[in-house]
Amino acid sequence: MKHKDVEVTLLLKMFDEAYEKQAWHGPNLKGSIRGLSIEEAAWRPGKNRHNIWELVVHTAYWKYVVRRRLLGEKRGSFPIEGSNWFHRPEARTLKAWKADLELLDAMHGIMVEAIGDLKDLDLGKTPRGSRVDNRSIISGIAMHDVYHAGQIQLIKRLLK
Repeated sequence: MKHKDVEVTLLLKMFDEAYEKQAWHGPNLKGSIRGLSIEEAAWRPGKNRHNIWELVVHTAYWKYVVRRRLLGEKRGSFPIEGSNWFHRPEARTLKAWKADLELLDAMHGIMVEAIGDLKDLDLGKTPRGSRVDNRSIISGIAMHDVYHAGQIQLIKRLLK
């Protein structure tokens, strides 16, 4: 998405690179989950440890939270009841896995729209309920994707 404001354009690029655009640092979040089977997504590296499937929904949730903060929206509209960590799989089916992957894509898409609606002047503002400004929130959610992509890569290595 081409934007007229330079800093917003940079943040959009960073956000997309962390999620799905080619990156120099290795697999981004979407690349780290590409081609996974249900068994791989549901495998736990240890007792009380999160699996890849839960990381997928967790990252979708935080994209929703950041968008909600940027727009000043109220809580309660995330499609899955709960917050932060969601036990997965609820149902060990391909349909359920695909639905959660689609949720992640959808939450990324609405974040791209929210960022694209900002102007550079908006980036220094701190939304109500936040301790950091919009610039930090947006760069932080991009780093969140890369962080969890790294975790997923590690879990995939442990699977073997």
